[in-house]
Amino acid sequence: MKAITRFIEVRKISILVGFLCLSGLQTRGQSNADPTKQLVFRAGASISNITPYLGGGIVGNFGIPPEAKNVHDQLHARALVLDDGTTKLAFVVSDNISIAREVYDEAKRIIHKRTGIPPEHVLTSSTHTHSATSAQGDGALRRAWNFGKPLDEYQQFVAHRIADGVAIALEHLGPARIGWGAVNVPEHVFNRRWKMKKPVINPFGGMDAVKMNPGIGNPDLVEPAGPTDPEVSFISVQAVDGRPIALLANYSLHYVGGVPKHDISADYFAVFADRIQELLHADRQEVPFVGIMSNGTSGDINNINVKGPKPKDPPYAKMHFVADDVAKEVFQAYESVNHVPWVKLGAAQTILPLQVRKPDAETLKLANQILSRPENSKPLHHSLEREYAVRVVDHAAGWPDQIDVILQVFQIGDLGIAAIPFETFAETGLEIKSRSPMKKTFTISLANGSYGYLPTPEQHEVGGYETWLTTNKVEKNASRKIVETLLNMFGESE
Repeated sequence: MKAITRFIEVRKISILVGFLCLSGLQTRGQSNADPTKQLVFRAGASISNITPYLGGGIVGNFGIPPEAKNVHDQLHARALVLDDGTTKLAFVVSDNISIAREVYDEAKRIIHKRTGIPPEHVLTSSTHTHSATSAQGDGALRRAWNFGKPLDEYQQFVAHRIADGVAIALEHLGPARIGWGAVNVPEHVFNRRWKMKKPVINPFGGMDAVKMNPGIGNPDLVEPAGPTDPEVSFISVQAVDGRPIALLANYSLHYVGGVPKHDISADYFAVFADRIQELLHADRQEVPFVGIMSNGTSGDINNINVKGPKPKDPPYAKMHFVADDVAKEVFQAYESVNHVPWVKLGAAQTILPLQVRKPDAETLKLANQILSRPENSKPLHHSLEREYAVRVVDHAAGWPDQIDVILQVFQIGDLGIAAIPFETFAETGLEIKSRSPMKKTFTISLANGSYGYLPTPEQHEVGGYETWLTTNKVEKNASRKIVETLLNMFGESE
């Protein structure tokens, strides 16, 4: 793999006759020995509770965040560590809408100090549940620039619990087998951006050709503005005796919802984890099984069929229905997976500089005009214009001209995993899959940070919520740069 910086962890292992594993050198008379036969593949997993205190604001929607008054189900950071005998990789997927890069940076600093695993070998991401309090820090609702500010109490807690999860997973390391597979589950994913018969006004007074979540039965619907990715990819890890250790899945579904506004919940991601554990008969093991659902490229994907009937589901019913169905499909595919005793692991990380989108003079003037009016004034053109005016002013004053984002790839045998710190559109994920030099590839979004939505240049042309300034923060060509960088990191030259 090109551009991969390899970090070899030196550990004490028995010296087998004729072969010195740590140096990779062979003694005389053993030049034809296969060094991989001397290596043992190991894996371990863990779950760390990251549920916040009650009383915080539940983020994920517009307006004042409702107070968290009830914990319907606990939030967790779910960790999986793989070790091929020379290289360790760690995944951590946390139940939160999005987590600031500095939280992950602090977690990785602690992990490296405790375990020696390099930060480049730790892939951290959030699920994107809309029923959790913020881990973005002060100013998150305004999409303010927080990088470099001290972590607040909850951010510190999350960073330490992520690090704890990796440390515990390492304690659980044992000889293992690994396999992976995929299955299509198209009936739960819908592109939420629709081309409309008539242009729709946006908070800046402009006109968009596309509307996000246009409403069930809207007579002005023309067609979806982009594709969906129906594939559920998954990695399965077993102990050598067949005991399930962990299963990490990836589905391009934003979230499901149906949560009362004052409830904390991990959404369908956690329900899937629980259900796949049940299907694998992995309940109440001495070393607990860990089910994990990561968020794929779902920036423009939801679970609402606007062409279908209006649902009348009670709270939590829809997420259980979706999670149960996805888990059953994954379990069927799992039964034909070939678990192998050893694969080579690799990792690469690149820091990619991106230009930050800034408001032009006209947009800034409009924002200040809106904010100069009484708060209870009738909107000039859009119900969200005041909220976006606040964001635009903060964005112009606080955000730098350029940000550096982390791009990361993991290699597990001939499986590739890309990690992107944005809410990535399905078409970008599909492009990475189709062009990747790896035999099989999937992408984890909201990984190693969170910088808003990542529309393609073509989607910027038609507008819509995901393209609005401050919802989208970086240059309009950013998705192109990210795709090309990731493909090069996998070893492909264009």
